[in-house]
Amino acid sequence: MRYSLLLLIVGCFSCQPKHDLPTTINLNKNWQFKKVSDTVWHSATVPGNVFSDLLHNQLIEDPFIGNNEEKVQWVSEADWEYKTTFSLSEDLLEKKHFELNFDGLDTYASVYLNDSLILKANNAFRKWEVDVKPLIKLENELRLVFESTSKYEAQAKEKLSYELPEGERVFTRKAQFQYGWDWGPKLNTSGIWRPIKLVAWNEVYLKKENTYVVQKQLNDSLADLNISLEDYPSTEYSYEVYVNGNLNQSYERLPSDMTGLVSFQIKNPKLWWPHNLGEPYLYDIKVVVKDGRKILDSISVKKGLRTVELITEKDSIGESFYFKVNGVPVYAKGANYIPQHSFQNEVKHEDYEKLLNDVVDANMNMLRVWGGGIYEDDKFYDLCDEKGILVWQDFMFACAMYPGDTEFLDNVAKEAEQNLKRLRSHPSIALWCGNNESSEGWNRWGWQADRNEEEKEEIWNNYLKVFDSILPKTVNKFTDTPYWQTSPKYGRGNPLYKSEGDAHDWWIWHDGYPFEHLEENVPRFMSEFGFQSFPSYEVIQFINQKDSIDITSEGFKNHQKHSKGFQIIETYMQCDFPEPDSAEDYVYMSQLLQAYGITKGIEAQRRAKPYTMGSLYWQLNDCWPAVSWSSIDYFGNWKALHYKAKRSFEDVLVSSKVENDILKTWIVNDKLDEITGQLTLKLMNFSGEIIWSNEEQISVEPLSSEVKFQLDLKKLDFNKDETILVSTFNDESSLFYFVKPKDLKLQQAEIQQKITKTNDGFAVELLSSTLQKDVFLSSGSKGHFSDNFFDLLPNQIIIVQFHTEAQTFDDLQIKTFNTFIR
Repeated sequence: MRYSLLLLIVGCFSCQPKHDLPTTINLNKNWQFKKVSDTVWHSATVPGNVFSDLLHNQLIEDPFIGNNEEKVQWVSEADWEYKTTFSLSEDLLEKKHFELNFDGLDTYASVYLNDSLILKANNAFRKWEVDVKPLIKLENELRLVFESTSKYEAQAKEKLSYELPEGERVFTRKAQFQYGWDWGPKLNTSGIWRPIKLVAWNEVYLKKENTYVVQKQLNDSLADLNISLEDYPSTEYSYEVYVNGNLNQSYERLPSDMTGLVSFQIKNPKLWWPHNLGEPYLYDIKVVVKDGRKILDSISVKKGLRTVELITEKDSIGESFYFKVNGVPVYAKGANYIPQHSFQNEVKHEDYEKLLNDVVDANMNMLRVWGGGIYEDDKFYDLCDEKGILVWQDFMFACAMYPGDTEFLDNVAKEAEQNLKRLRSHPSIALWCGNNESSEGWNRWGWQADRNEEEKEEIWNNYLKVFDSILPKTVNKFTDTPYWQTSPKYGRGNPLYKSEGDAHDWWIWHDGYPFEHLEENVPRFMSEFGFQSFPSYEVIQFINQKDSIDITSEGFKNHQKHSKGFQIIETYMQCDFPEPDSAEDYVYMSQLLQAYGITKGIEAQRRAKPYTMGSLYWQLNDCWPAVSWSSIDYFGNWKALHYKAKRSFEDVLVSSKVENDILKTWIVNDKLDEITGQLTLKLMNFSGEIIWSNEEQISVEPLSSEVKFQLDLKKLDFNKDETILVSTFNDESSLFYFVKPKDLKLQQAEIQQKITKTNDGFAVELLSSTLQKDVFLSSGSKGHFSDNFFDLLPNQIIIVQFHTEAQTFDDLQIKTFNTFIR
């Protein structure tokens, strides 16, 4: 009898469930949509948006082609309805809690579950969570109605006795660039732009945004950490912490003084570094909640152990602006990032992977996520963590003044809290910045004109409520990341823009200053400067839907959103470059022009280190096929700027400049170690004859920029328009020209080529008897050249890899700047 009872007890114990985990159902199937006033439903994709759904159903023409953008403006003015059905099992219905999670609704949405109104959403940047236990059934219908933003914007505008700059977009919390920008179309989306999930649970449901690993102490020997659990279940449960899959700490129950905090330690911790300074090491940390042997829930987070500081200290010149990571001053090299597509659902994981690989390949260690776009998808920040890319993160406010009523401010506060909690665990995020250019606009762009003092005071006070109160307080509450109120600190109309804070230098482009201006006016941190160029032939052919390169069609002109863009490119080209005859050559020359000016600025800023500690150009990428400031076009093709910025962003840079007939050569070292080696300088004519040379052994301090050689050019007799300086330090080389590109007396010669098959494409071997400047390789096959727009020295072989899936390669086209010298 006792034996049978024992067997019964053991049997019952072994039959107990080993877990009672939450169940998550992604509601991404069976969606339909229609215009509210229509009766016919069409298939829809979730996550998605109404433009993509209309396009996929062939109900509109592609707005990225020709002038089609103009034909689809009615879409943004209409109201749209989405619906789906989903079934649940009877077992699942027994769960105690049911919550619908809406990760992103764009924007003014009424949500109905089984014909009951459960939510009125009004912010595309917020997540919405609704308890639906009382309404959930075996068979369910979920329906959402999206109303045009213009209706709500008109109502908000009516409440004010004055006009706010810039337009109606300021009243709606959604991506501001969708209302049109000088590099992007006016395509104001609506729809379910991020996932919808139904979560069911009994006792415990741990949410990722409410689980935060806090660094209490970090040094070489110990990382003392807490896991903060806002969804803290109970003191009666047990907790286990795993680090990289190994049990690190366990608690049968948490002590009363640790409510909501699970403490653990990592000995001899590995630090997370930007990729050019070390390994961006990530720990996999997992916390498990149990009731006895039963697992109730668990959650895993990636954690990079690092410290980050924004150093703004008064000095003899003004005030510094730079980042310290793990106590090391970091020179920031990179670009400004905008959304990769006007329709976010069209951006796939492989698009993030490719673009961020291109960032690392170009020796960039920072991206600025610009404030007129979106708080990016989790995968963007995950990849920045993995690849060691620092992120300057703007809050989503750009080039405008915003309202200050209680409803708007409450909405902003919740938006900020949610996004800070979602993103705070990412070691890549080095800064939260309040806005892009709103302060500069107020102080310099004429926004105060014709306003009375009371009006100006109210608008500015509303600005301060958001950017000097709500946002910094929320950042300080939920993260240990620095906050910066506005970018730039001073506009270019204020002379302090060069000596304090970060700067946006648009004297070039907008004000027509020559590129040399960038060499004489370096700020403490350049967070924006740029110049436009045409995209690749492929993009132009797509816009026009024909094989020839036509840059005069009305459809193509619609893809230049700056009112004077074509004229400005033309003016600068006439100053520095020969003007080409054909459209194809004009595209090539525009890219050289952009690269020439921006790399002139990059190298001047890097030479000025440590006075200047950052160089971020505008802009990295495009959201549609366009003539723009990007260095990578809409199809992911590298423009000349991206190739040349890669060289200018090398960790060890050799850079020269002539000042008062004195040739000066700097070595810039961004590495943590001292470097020794041989610096070789040669003056060479375009046929390869050496006019003068010098060699010497030098050492370069870590994290430094120093003039390592000077030469009085008056002591040498040479023709500046026929000579190049070749500078080599160890494996790093640079070429320096003494005159503008259009004034060079380049020679004409054939470029010999040899192509061989490789495992992932082809190797292209090139040789010429004379200097060939800005050699551009192209092909009809889809692929990527490892180098392009490069200078081929006389009688020296260069081998370029063409990475492609094509099995044949018989259409290599070679263009060289030499052919434009007449």
